[in-house]
Amino acid sequence: MPTMPASSTTSTESGASRSPRSKEGLFRLAVDRSFTLQGLGTDSGVGVYAQNVHWELEGAYTGEVSPSMLAELGVTGSIVGHSERRQLFGETDETVRRRAEAALEAGLHVIACVGETEAEREAGETEAVLERQLAGIPPHERLVIAYEPVWAIGTGKSATPEIAQDAHAFVKSLHDAPVLYGGSVKPENAATLLALPDVDGALVGGASLDLPLFDAICRAGAETA
Repeated sequence: MPTMPASSTTSTESGASRSPRSKEGLFRLAVDRSFTLQGLGTDSGVGVYAQNVHWELEGAYTGEVSPSMLAELGVTGSIVGHSERRQLFGETDETVRRRAEAALEAGLHVIACVGETEAEREAGETEAVLERQLAGIPPHERLVIAYEPVWAIGTGKSATPEIAQDAHAFVKSLHDAPVLYGGSVKPENAATLLALPDVDGALVGGASLDLPLFDAICRAGAETA
């Protein structure tokens, strides 16, 4: 089963630079992502994804990164619609659709995130929410869906195998695409979740920042493949 770290960061600065020494005697280092991509090589089997992508190829959109910029760097693809983007930055189903379409048209791969909040689940609205979020996502061979129960992200909670399987099966009934599970994936639950029939991999968040934890999750995925 594939596992994707969701917490990696990117830099658009080129080369390595050093800022003036601060009062604490620390230095700031900026590393060009292109060096990482070149180091991986085309045959490594490792893809680098951005955490977001804009829908316009060019223009005055300060703070956004265009699909063409990512493609030029050799980035494999981008996440769109992550729950934190929806909750903290006003992302809507419409903007997620536009981001996904632009990235796919530029030749990038896309991981489109969907999922319900705790209030929506308790109100019995999970399927309605997933159906609404998926309605605008274009079908494509380079598209992957990530089911993220929002109530399980960064909370330590995780969907039970039954909840995860039901949600993934429902998503697949609406969209012909691989579906990853994302929501407090950790070594203790990775093997069980990744062995479910409709779970095609994992989108790993905080645990991807801890190398031993991420390694254990990857090994659990390999054992269920």
